[in-house]
Amino acid sequence: MTVTAPALPTRFARLVKIEHTVFALPFAYVGALLCVRRIPAAHDLVWITFAMVGARSLAMGLNRLIDARIDARNPRTASRELPSGLLTPLQVGLFCALALGLFLLSVFQLDPIVRWLWPIPVAAFVIYPYLKRFTWLCHLWLGAVDGLAPVGAWVAITGRLPWPAWALGGAVALWVAGFDLFYSLFDTQVDREQGLHSVAVRFGDRGVFLGARLAHLATVVLLGAVGAGLHLGLTYWIGLGVVCALFLYEHALVRPGDLRRLDAAFFTVNGVISVVFFGFVLAEAAS
Repeated sequence: MTVTAPALPTRFARLVKIEHTVFALPFAYVGALLCVRRIPAAHDLVWITFAMVGARSLAMGLNRLIDARIDARNPRTASRELPSGLLTPLQVGLFCALALGLFLLSVFQLDPIVRWLWPIPVAAFVIYPYLKRFTWLCHLWLGAVDGLAPVGAWVAITGRLPWPAWALGGAVALWVAGFDLFYSLFDTQVDREQGLHSVAVRFGDRGVFLGARLAHLATVVLLGAVGAGLHLGLTYWIGLGVVCALFLYEHALVRPGDLRRLDAAFFTVNGVISVVFFGFVLAEAAS
């Protein structure tokens, strides 16, 4: 298949779902804002942004490469860029190398301690796609990987990791794990046929809903602990209240046996939660 140069950026953007970066970036920004309780220096924010874009692009590219054969056997994912032939493994491999280069360049502009820590997320990116071949705990691993974003931003600016940083990372990890449980419902039958593991395959729809509710309840508790530990003001607590309301709305959209609004619960509401919470934290830091 002949690929014109202008088509490649669009295909790579679709490969990594670049629009979801809007959902992922606020995780890191929240950590950056809370660690100094003010707007961080532009230098730090710029390089944290580049680091996040590089890390997320690398993670998605590796995921697509490692899962290409699995994706080809799933009707929902067979049209993705690698299974459909819109991109070749070599092209995606080179893209991953460039993303890694951007990540490393960014890391070396931040606090010296992160120059020693960068292999941790990279190893986590490589391991994650393989986990569903062996264990339904893959959702927790994905959550932990995304939970590194606010922790990484915190240590990149301050060089320290006090317990509120870990609590914030834990909150994001459980937040992501909870909605990834919902996401697994899209592929329950296909995963079962291919011998893949997920909470949906192991425990069914009711297990997914129970796990997601517990994960998001724990998210709210941990975010409350962050607010109390940092003695944050009213704006933060109002933001947390809005997040609670959005979680309740998300869980009201779907229930076992009725997944008609699963797309709205997974894609739309979680994006709104991320951006709204970041907005309140930004207002808190600026006040």
